[in-house]
Amino acid sequence: MAALQISLRGRALRFLSMREHSRLELERKLARHAPDSDDIKAVLDALEEDGYLSQERFTAALIRRRAHRFGNSRIVAELQSHGMGGAALRELEAGLTQNETARACEVWRRKFGSVAPDAKERAKQIRFLMQRGFSPRAIQVALKGATANE
Repeated sequence: MAALQISLRGRALRFLSMREHSRLELERKLARHAPDSDDIKAVLDALEEDGYLSQERFTAALIRRRAHRFGNSRIVAELQSHGMGGAALRELEAGLTQNETARACEVWRRKFGSVAPDAKERAKQIRFLMQRGFSPRAIQVALKGATANE
């Protein structure tokens, strides 16, 4: 008995049922299953028309998943890797900037919870926040706020 062939639309809907995907990400995943990129584009266009595929929903979901752990530069870089750019990206970045300092303070508090006793430990805390994508200004405020609370 022949194996059941799943259509491109079926595969795309299965991916979308698990979580939101960007158009670029879904196109990459479907490319393994279709030799013709025109077929994939037609399926993605139809999914967008039907409301199953939405860049706005994907962006909101990604920000919701990442904002409590990462800084603006890391989130923006991930959005760019998913094909987002232009004015929409700049607008989102401006929105994220409003609460980056508070997020940096919260991440610092969860990870460390106390002020660094020496310069080596302070550098470790700074590196950690930088690797998470927080801006130098947010890191500075987070570490100053930590010393003010102690």
